[in-house]
Amino acid sequence: MQEEHQQSSDSKSTTQSPDWAMRTLEKIALAGLQEQKAARRWAVFFKSLSFLFLLLLLLVVMGVVGQNKTASTAHTALIDIAGVIEAGGQVNADAVISSLNDAYDNKGTKGIILRINSPGGSPVQAGIINDEIHRQRKLHPEIPVYAVVEDICASGGYYIAVAADKIFVDKASIVGSIGVLMDGYGFTELMKKVGVERRLLTAGSNKGMLDPFSPVNPKQQAFAQTMLDQIHQQFITVVREGRGSRLKENEEIFSGLFWNGEESIKLGLADAQGSAEYVAREVIKQAEIVDFTYQDTVVDRFAKKLGASMAQELGMSAKNLLPSLR
Repeated sequence: MQEEHQQSSDSKSTTQSPDWAMRTLEKIALAGLQEQKAARRWAVFFKSLSFLFLLLLLLVVMGVVGQNKTASTAHTALIDIAGVIEAGGQVNADAVISSLNDAYDNKGTKGIILRINSPGGSPVQAGIINDEIHRQRKLHPEIPVYAVVEDICASGGYYIAVAADKIFVDKASIVGSIGVLMDGYGFTELMKKVGVERRLLTAGSNKGMLDPFSPVNPKQQAFAQTMLDQIHQQFITVVREGRGSRLKENEEIFSGLFWNGEESIKLGLADAQGSAEYVAREVIKQAEIVDFTYQDTVVDRFAKKLGASMAQELGMSAKNLLPSLR
């Protein structure tokens, strides 16, 4: 009993100790300071973020970050078509059409050069661009449009080029590849070896068409081949309409083969050799070149990255099944 009383007294004295009270106050004060520091850091962060947003908005309004094509003197308009052609990609119909509109709307434009360096891509995007070039040429017959090929103008890139009045190439440029493909992989034999069973449930007998983990269905394969042949014929029609009597057809011209620039001129796939500077100076007769190529703003690039990340997270890989002009 005496020991319990002693322990109670010791505990009471410890609790009431001035040192204990001081330490408690210090802890409370320190916690308060840390909370204030954290609040200040967040306040600074949000203020900085707001400032950057307002600055970006101001730059866009002023045209520093966005497009700024205001040349009024006589010039040659340049539009770069560089990279794979695909919706939301390096080259897409919206961006090229925007560039064309800017070039045609500018009173100083005396001619337009499409500088192409593309292996191809989406037949839909290439077709939309081709149609728009033809439409604009009818509206503005006084403004010629020339395609100038750099390293490569194949498949979808050539689909766009044939809409121009003339096609200029370098002697070593790669031109052609008039064909369509749909590629993928098959893993059925590998799955058998490792003992993996594919379980695919569908509503619709063809919903799992071209599934890489299932055996090839001859009926579905024939259907896909028919579709590719139809798109190929559309491509051939566009080339014939664009090149006309200049095209020297043979059994290989639409087979998917490609040729260097020198040979492409002989085959009528191109008209002459010449760089963008040469065409501007010697053909359009306006040596000054103004670049009207659409450039993504910071906001656009951020939105695309965000969209791509979301698409990747959602597993949106169906684009692999799309026909491609490559």
